[in-house]
Amino acid sequence: MEIIKRKENHLLSRVEINFTLNHADAPTPSLSEMIGMVMKLEPGSKKELVFIKNVNTRFGMPRTTGLALIYDSEDDASLEPDFIKSRHKITEESDGGDE
Repeated sequence: MEIIKRKENHLLSRVEINFTLNHADAPTPSLSEMIGMVMKLEPGSKKELVFIKNVNTRFGMPRTTGLALIYDSEDDASLEPDFIKSRHKITEESDGGDE
């Protein structure tokens, strides 16, 4: 995963990362895999406070782009829409069942 742009948004208490992910000879990574990669890029971030948005993979190209939002606290993360939170909650639950 390569960071294209990193911005600290103090007004919304979050870090915004535009990223590119090259995945030659592999399928597009799942949401939980992308969250794990972002957590490696931002040490100290919590899994439940990382939200991946605007993921785009061009047909026939092994390159995915997207936006990762990393919030400081649960209160700050309340800005995210409910459908985004539920999408990420489903990912967390499916990861917990595999271990």
